[in-house]
Amino acid sequence: MAAGARMIAEMGEQPDVLRRMIARADGLADSVRAIAPRPLAGTAIVARGSSDHASVYGRYLLELATGRPVSLAAPSLHLLYGARVDYRGQLAIAVSQSGRTPEIVTTLTRLRDSGARALAITNDAGSDLAAAGDALVALDAGAELAVPATKTVTAELLAFALIARALGEVPFSDADLAALPDAVTWVLQDVEPARRAAFALVGDTRLVVTARGLLLGAAFEAALKLQETSGIAADGISAADLRHGPIAIVDAGFPVLALSAPGPAFEDVAELVVTLRERGARVLTIGEQPGADLPLPPVVEGLAPIVAVVRAQQLARELALARGRDPDAPEGLNKVTRT
Repeated sequence: MAAGARMIAEMGEQPDVLRRMIARADGLADSVRAIAPRPLAGTAIVARGSSDHASVYGRYLLELATGRPVSLAAPSLHLLYGARVDYRGQLAIAVSQSGRTPEIVTTLTRLRDSGARALAITNDAGSDLAAAGDALVALDAGAELAVPATKTVTAELLAFALIARALGEVPFSDADLAALPDAVTWVLQDVEPARRAAFALVGDTRLVVTARGLLLGAAFEAALKLQETSGIAADGISAADLRHGPIAIVDAGFPVLALSAPGPAFEDVAELVVTLRERGARVLTIGEQPGADLPLPPVVEGLAPIVAVVRAQQLARELALARGRDPDAPEGLNKVTRT
């Protein structure tokens, strides 16, 4: 099998995976509402790796939708330090592609035992994580064989969008949801920008990926995909945080990947791009603005992270191949990490 064949095949399944999930959005909403505490005091999300990046997106959407605080739970507090926390009134959401990461399953169980209502998001409806929840959001993305998660990540992002839709007002419409699979198809069929960007980065050993607001989780996921497939030392960082101490590392020729979409955070990221270029940085942009290096089709900001992640997957695969690596099976990595 050619290098990267599995990754590109699984990336190509994403429009259909998303379309199937959208078709069952109302049933999913009923399941979520049935277990959500009333009144809802807040939400705690438990995840690692790519699922954690999807959770950053979920944190923004859920806090907007519910008007209640949303936190990213720290498994170490419960598993290593024995923290005793009252989770009554909380919705605990645990996210794992495999449903077999022990610390995620155990943490969800402990939050549930501490009073939370538990919701599991996983691709394996028969997994331990699925059994630990009061309700399940099954991704139904099919088996994912390439080590870098692709279709399960975008399915997790969509799962959070649909959960937020179930619990409150969201920054996208049902028509926007219906258009999402076609937007992903548009990106998948437009490979050349990713190849050009990969050529521009092929000799680099480090990279910063930046965004703000709803796209921050997508920036984190883009950095991870570049790390694990191509071996580049990529760091995801908020555009606001980058302006502080970290900007000191950005000197002449330093590569930066900036993600943005029309919305409240757009101007801030655009101003940062100008600042970075004034410092001599080589900035590549993912967005729908004219002249973007990695263009996106018009997508409402609330769903743009899903499409931006697909563009980042494309770049990661092309950069890995350009550097003589097999993105399907990065050296030293396994599909399931047991922490």
